[in-house]
Amino acid sequence: METKKIFNKNSGLIIGLVLAVGISYSLGFQSGFQEAGQKTIYKDNPEIAADFSLFWKAWDTFKQNYVHNKNLTDQEMLYGAIAGMMGSAEDPYSVFFKPSDAKKFEEDISGNFGGIGAEIAIRNSQLMIVAPLKDTPAERAGLKSGDKILKINDTSSDTLTAVEEAVKLIRGPKGTTVVLAISREGWESSKDFSIVRDTISVPTLDWEMKSDKIAYIHLYGFNENAPLAFYRAALPAILSGARGIVLDLRNNPGGYLEVAVDLAGWFLKNGDVVVREEFSSDKQDVIKANGNSALADLPTVILVNQGSASASEILAGALRDNRQIKIIGETTFGKGTVQEIKKFSDGSEMKVSVAQWLLPNGDTIDKKGITPDIEIKLTEDDVKAKRDPQLDKALEILRAEINK
Repeated sequence: METKKIFNKNSGLIIGLVLAVGISYSLGFQSGFQEAGQKTIYKDNPEIAADFSLFWKAWDTFKQNYVHNKNLTDQEMLYGAIAGMMGSAEDPYSVFFKPSDAKKFEEDISGNFGGIGAEIAIRNSQLMIVAPLKDTPAERAGLKSGDKILKINDTSSDTLTAVEEAVKLIRGPKGTTVVLAISREGWESSKDFSIVRDTISVPTLDWEMKSDKIAYIHLYGFNENAPLAFYRAALPAILSGARGIVLDLRNNPGGYLEVAVDLAGWFLKNGDVVVREEFSSDKQDVIKANGNSALADLPTVILVNQGSASASEILAGALRDNRQIKIIGETTFGKGTVQEIKKFSDGSEMKVSVAQWLLPNGDTIDKKGITPDIEIKLTEDDVKAKRDPQLDKALEILRAEINK
């Protein structure tokens, strides 16, 4: 079984199934149990005690009595039971993917998938936009981080119990239209957004050299392409004599932990703490920077907003705690748990929360985010006028520092 660790909130990039009740043991496992009164106990772990006879009775009852039982397969029922087991934890980040959904998930995390190009999540029982991705139908339609999704076509979001249900409604063939009813802070009533679906290819990074030799690097995600993309931006910036860095993590929803640690190694000294992982046993793993430190002495400012989540928050927090780098923008999303992907031989996968992470100073940001040192909101008027007061402030601070 293969394991891969990721930092990514439950979102439109992640498709999960939360279906039936029960627990996932196939018929072939029955010999691994022994009777103890009314309990069935798994021999290899005496701490697990449950009446598994109830599970099998429920299995048989459902299979025999369900009106469409001819359409049922044992394999699909098993997948549903596994999903139900994980759903019992009521953790939106722990989900099971049957093989077809696992394939979609792998497409998403690698950077290519179909849909509208928006990261979505459920926060306080409300479906919302976490981040519209760059150069996608969602961004072009005008969706913003923090938008609340009230309806998807004719389906009220109140009837959806999991993000994956919303994902399946939003996705569709290229060229077709999905209508989202959106509520936004400051609006008196909701508005409908008609968005034409397209094949989505998520960009990784853009960069340019601003005046005064300030390198502006906008990182859109922590996917497997990010380390090479960052190298291809940082190296020419250094060779061109960059005197400062603006690292833009706005609308960056996260990705792989390994990538966040890799990129932190450009900015931190070897041995600096990047993040701490705290497990259910109270055991902590301390993950430290181990990179080239090529940007460790350059003045740096970080930009964040509500769409900055997970790995973005780790990188921003690590740079602030170790180097007192200023963070400008809006409070981040606040996703502070660690997931691992477990791959099974039939092509199915399990994404399970295995730890919470802490910033180097010991703070957790789960559900509260990182508060910027300088809070500046980007208004709709700013967007329409193509103004960016957050970036302007970052450049102002860096110019003052490098020219003093």
